[in-house]
Amino acid sequence: MKKVIVLIILIGASYFLSAQGSSENNDEIKFNVGHFLATSTIGFAYEHYINEDTSIGGDIYFDNKATDYNGNFGLGANIRAYFGYEPRSGFFAEAFGLYYTGEDDIPDNNLGQRNVDYSTLALGLGGGFKLVTFSERFTVELNGGFGRNISPEDYQDTFMYKAGLSVGFRF
Repeated sequence: MKKVIVLIILIGASYFLSAQGSSENNDEIKFNVGHFLATSTIGFAYEHYINEDTSIGGDIYFDNKATDYNGNFGLGANIRAYFGYEPRSGFFAEAFGLYYTGEDDIPDNNLGQRNVDYSTLALGLGGGFKLVTFSERFTVELNGGFGRNISPEDYQDTFMYKAGLSVGFRF
């Protein structure tokens, strides 16, 4: 419950941070279709445009398999810079932070497999491409990123990755 409250605060804060956008559609909500089809993970993202080539946002995902590569729950924030010819579209680069939780199976010679719960924070860089309809209402986005866990345990990977194919709606 605390994690959902943090996401709501993040979305509310990003809405009030920018009143200087020139377009009517400064907010966007997205569903990560690619992640859902590949791993049955449910992921949503929110993006608020500060100006025509910069945005801040957050994402959240839930997964029923705690041993997946990025755990069973994740909550993150990002800042993006767009490099397209059209405002708020085209190629982008981002810096992100991601907090995620999960489980890892550790082989134990005496007891067999042992599950260990973990939670970690990762920082990373990413990029992608966004297509926007002529009405600037609907979007399709392909993105990816690579990050490093801040303080991984012995059984955790030092590096993490993220990827997605999202469809979005601007309002």
